[in-house]
Amino acid sequence: MKQVKLRESKNGSELVLETLIELGVDTIFGYPGGAVLPLYDAIYNYKDKGIRHILARHEQGALHEAEGYAKSTGKIGVAIVTSGPGATNAITGIADGMSDSVPMLIFTGQVATPGIGKDAFQEADIIGITMPITKYNYQIRDVTEIPRVITEAIHIATTGRPGPVVIDLPKNVTEVKTSVYHDPTINIPSYQPTIEPNALQVKKILEQLKKSKKPVIIAGGGANYAGASKELVAFAERYNVPVVSTLLSLGVMPIEHPLSLGMGGMHGSYAANMAMSQADFMINFGSRFADRLTGNPATFAKKAVVAHVDIDPAEIGKVVKTQIPVVGDAKKALQILLEADEVRTRHAEWTEQVLANKAKAPFGYDFDETIIKPQHAIETIGKITSGEAIIVTDVGQHQMWAAQFYPYKYERQIITSGGLGTMGFGIPAAVGAKLANPDKEVILFVGDGGFQMTNQELAILNGYGVPIKVVLINNHSLGMVRQWQESFYDEHRSESTFDDEPNFQLLAEAYGIAHYQFSDPNTLEEDLKVITENKPMLIEISISNREHVYPMVPSGKSNAEMLGVKFNA
Repeated sequence: MKQVKLRESKNGSELVLETLIELGVDTIFGYPGGAVLPLYDAIYNYKDKGIRHILARHEQGALHEAEGYAKSTGKIGVAIVTSGPGATNAITGIADGMSDSVPMLIFTGQVATPGIGKDAFQEADIIGITMPITKYNYQIRDVTEIPRVITEAIHIATTGRPGPVVIDLPKNVTEVKTSVYHDPTINIPSYQPTIEPNALQVKKILEQLKKSKKPVIIAGGGANYAGASKELVAFAERYNVPVVSTLLSLGVMPIEHPLSLGMGGMHGSYAANMAMSQADFMINFGSRFADRLTGNPATFAKKAVVAHVDIDPAEIGKVVKTQIPVVGDAKKALQILLEADEVRTRHAEWTEQVLANKAKAPFGYDFDETIIKPQHAIETIGKITSGEAIIVTDVGQHQMWAAQFYPYKYERQIITSGGLGTMGFGIPAAVGAKLANPDKEVILFVGDGGFQMTNQELAILNGYGVPIKVVLINNHSLGMVRQWQESFYDEHRSESTFDDEPNFQLLAEAYGIAHYQFSDPNTLEEDLKVITENKPMLIEISISNREHVYPMVPSGKSNAEMLGVKFNA
């Protein structure tokens, strides 16, 4: 292998930072420990060289911060954790990133190479542990390999279907000096993801669209990550096809667009679920047909010819039988469709019927003069922010209300844990999103359960100047768990309510954050205007601990079997 000679000797830690800087990385989230002390010493010495380090308060927080940074920008999120418990504390964030296709690079410290495999202090087999939850992982045992491996890792993490890559760094490898390193030019014959879709295969979509009487488009997370909003909207408009969004694609098709049916699936809209259930042609751009979208796969889209465009060939046909498979980038597939000669279609009546369902059964709620409805709070924040804020959520009922009632209008606008459903994601992910987008408003919706899992990351807000707005929807319970218990387990609220919660207002005060508590629905709109102030804050909104998320498709049922649909008179 060709080698590059250095002007002066560098140790492994210096090579790590210089390679990251050269590859455009400007932000690292992390938490120091014994095995990464050489790396942190280099960070100290490189403070003025274009790379900033954000000190998390827990390794899980560091990973979710890196996720929020990556999800909101498409750039790689980088984190450093120490060996042993530092690395195992990062597992949840790595698994979350894998599930949601997030480009991430995670450096885990490791004991010195002579101690590996000998149960040394703070040793864990992180390569073995992370193998199922990473796109790829490495352990570097030769300092000259550092630039090549990092370059290769970032390439793998950010191309094809994005995902997390772990680099395990033994302590002695980061300390030893070298005057040469291996040429970092990327050469991976075994890794050649298909980006350009087959044009002939793509055009089969138009052939089927011409025959179809009931077409529907599904916009998935892949369309979001591909930056395909403009093309998807243009394609839907050209052929007058209604669009269903998944949780991870909200905003790709603006919610207020006439052809948008909103989110589909378990807590999706009546219009979206009926369209998927009745369609004779389904065009899926970048959704992996997750169970929360499909309901019972055996009953999903039984009448439809399915075209599935996905950059990951393993996803095509995995859940839903696919007649028109297209492997490649969603944006490029849409560009081919838009460049092709326009075809005549015959589904105008269907589109009119599907869009009528939006008015027939929109997401709704009954205003209550005695207690704030969470839907009202989110809708009001949508109005105050003109639908322009980056919305971060934790996981649970508030996540679904945020998906239903905020008027998303652009790509990468919702930052949430989709596939893994990680409680505790919200606060750190909002920090990462705001650090990546200092000029955009970042609003976090979080429940009292998830808030208590990672609220230590609030310490970052003043220290690094991160004016996120934390909207705590407090129902004194694990709302979604409680809802399922009330609906399907004879109302046995087994260990799902909190009778001993702390005073969240005093907690915010301890962190030096502005804090507000609202309980009057009649003054809520005026009260919530504090959200426009440019400072970190906690807004606690008390809601009923009996509120349920509707509509709902029970587990194992088809999307046509929705509970709690409210029809307009």
